[in-house]
Amino acid sequence: MGILRTERCRKQRTHIDITVLVWGIDTQGERFLHEAHARDISLSGALLSGPETDIRSGDVIGILCGKRNARFRVVWVRYDDAGDKMIVAGQRLAADACP
Repeated sequence: MGILRTERCRKQRTHIDITVLVWGIDTQGERFLHEAHARDISLSGALLSGPETDIRSGDVIGILCGKRNARFRVVWVRYDDAGDKMIVAGQRLAADACP
């Protein structure tokens, strides 16, 4: 469960750790706004760690970085080896500019 498979992604990725705000609707239908860390980013997607709410594959979330934001579709959700930190892979929706 702790293995991350990034080799399937064909876009060039940048390994970075930046703080972003993530918002959306959780699995209970409640709105959320949480801080997370974006890492392993490309023009079309990002790997997020630390969102503190339950989301699932297929959900649409928003990411705010500085003054720029974009919507992302959740590709998969996993937990780290300790089982306490959520890791989310998201793909940017084509209609939105890359933040």
